[in-house]
Amino acid sequence: MIVLQVLPALEGGGAQLSALETVAAIAAAGGTALVASGGGRMVPRIAEAGGRHVALPLDTRNPLAVWRNAARIRDLLRAERVDLLHAHSRAVAWSALWAARRAGIPFVTTWHGAYGEGFPLKRRYNAVMAAGDRVIAVSRFIAARIAARHGLAPPRLCVVPPGIDPDRFDMDIVSEARKAALARAWALPEGRPVIMLPARLARWKGQLLLIAALARLTNREAIAVLVGPVEGRGRYVSDLKSQATSLGLAGRVFLVGGTDDMPAALALADIVVNASTEPEAFGRVVIEAQAMTRPVVVADHGAAPETVSEGETGWRVTPGDAAALAAALDHALALPASARAAMGTRARASVIRAYSLAAMQTATLAIYRELLDRG
Repeated sequence: MIVLQVLPALEGGGAQLSALETVAAIAAAGGTALVASGGGRMVPRIAEAGGRHVALPLDTRNPLAVWRNAARIRDLLRAERVDLLHAHSRAVAWSALWAARRAGIPFVTTWHGAYGEGFPLKRRYNAVMAAGDRVIAVSRFIAARIAARHGLAPPRLCVVPPGIDPDRFDMDIVSEARKAALARAWALPEGRPVIMLPARLARWKGQLLLIAALARLTNREAIAVLVGPVEGRGRYVSDLKSQATSLGLAGRVFLVGGTDDMPAALALADIVVNASTEPEAFGRVVIEAQAMTRPVVVADHGAAPETVSEGETGWRVTPGDAAALAAALDHALALPASARAAMGTRARASVIRAYSLAAMQTATLAIYRELLDRG
C-alpha cells in the first residue's frame, strides 16, 4: 500500500506522534509511507521510521491557501500513485477531502481533539473530520461526541486510542546517569518531591492551576516542574513566572522547556499531573507516565475516566479546582513510597494491557486494508 498522511506541521504533539508511529507500521508491513506537512523539528524522524516527507505549505487556515493546497495534494496523489489518504487536522482535511474525492481513493481522518463548537460555523468547520470513509476517534469520549454531533456510527466510526512502546517507557532501562544528566540540565534541586506537568504551554493545559495548587500544599518541599517548549510562548511564560513570584513560589516552580527524552523526564517525577481545564481528547502523557510507574493526578473529564482508575492507578479531581488538586497532591505525597510504587505497578500493567503501540498500529493498518480491499 502507498499511504499519504497530511498534517499542518511536524513540531510535536499527539497527532504528529500518531502519524510517525503509523509511518513505522506501514513501512514494517512493506508499504510506502508518505507524510506531507509544512515541516518542523520532527521531519528527520519520518525517514528514521521508514517514511518520506514531502514539504507542502499546509500550515494555514486561509481559505484561498486551503483551496490551493487541495490542488497540491491532488498532484502529489497522482505523482506518487497514492492508494489512501489520511488527514490528522481540520484545515488540511478540507484540502485532503477534495483531493481524495478527485483521485477516487479512500479518505481517512483521525479526530485528535475535543473540538469546540462555540458558534454555528465551527460545527461546519469541524464536520470535515467526520467526512472520512473511516473516522478514527482517539477515545470513547471523542467517539461519543462525534456520534452525537455528526450522526456517525460503527463501522464507519472507529475507536483507536494512542499507544505506548513499553520497551521505551520502562523504568528499568532509564539509568541513574541518564536521570541525573537531565536533572542537572534543568537545574533541579536534589532531594525534593517533584510534581511534573508535561504539556505544551497553553492556558487550558493548567500550568497556572498547578502553581495555584502548589501554594496550597502542606508539603512545602515539593517543586513543580513544567515540561514543554517555551518558544513562542513569551507572554504566557511571563504570566507563569509572575504568578509563581506573587505566591512566593519563585524557587519552587521550574519551566524547563521541552525534551526529546520523555522517559527520563517522567522518571524524575514523584507525581505526574494533567490539569487541563478543558476536556482532553485522550491525554497521551497520562499513559506514558503510568507506563513509567508514576502515579498520576488528572482532571476528571474528557478521556481521563478511560485511562485512570480512581484510587487504583491514580486520582481524578474536579477540573479547574486548585483546592481539590492540592488535596490530591498532598494525599499522594504523604503516602509511603511502597504504596506509590504499588500504584505505579498497577498503572503500568493497566496501560500495557489496554494501550500498546502495537495494538494501535495493527488497528490502523486493518482500517487501511479493509478500505483498500473494498476498492
